[in-house]
Amino acid sequence: MTHLNQSQRHAAYLKEMGITQWTVTHPERLEAIEVSKQTLDASCRLLLVSPSCPQGALVEFLAKVLKAMSLSLEQIRHIEPQNWSQIELEGVEWVWFAGCPEQESTAKVLTSPLLEQIDGNNQQRRALWSQIQSQQ
Repeated sequence: MTHLNQSQRHAAYLKEMGITQWTVTHPERLEAIEVSKQTLDASCRLLLVSPSCPQGALVEFLAKVLKAMSLSLEQIRHIEPQNWSQIELEGVEWVWFAGCPEQESTAKVLTSPLLEQIDGNNQQRRALWSQIQSQQ
């Protein structure tokens, strides 16, 4: 899983310099702005849409969930919810909305609380497992 893409590194540099960065949430609503969507690499089968990227022990938990789906960490990408409208989903089999509202998608959809709220919570884990089983 890619932890920091180029735009995230740029944002970190701007933050270090004390420069406020603004993101247009719905660029398609602005006139005269051409919106080009980012294409995910062909190996991406699951897109995790979440305010936070899993780190540390949560990556291990995520790997276990993915194994149950016959997927690996190399086949998942993470985006923050505000970047949803900028992603081209062609070829993505699953979209997992964790800790954010579900958006319309042509892929199989999972919805859950944030990963840290699922790990160790048997009720939330069962609910996630039920969703995965119903989609397969």
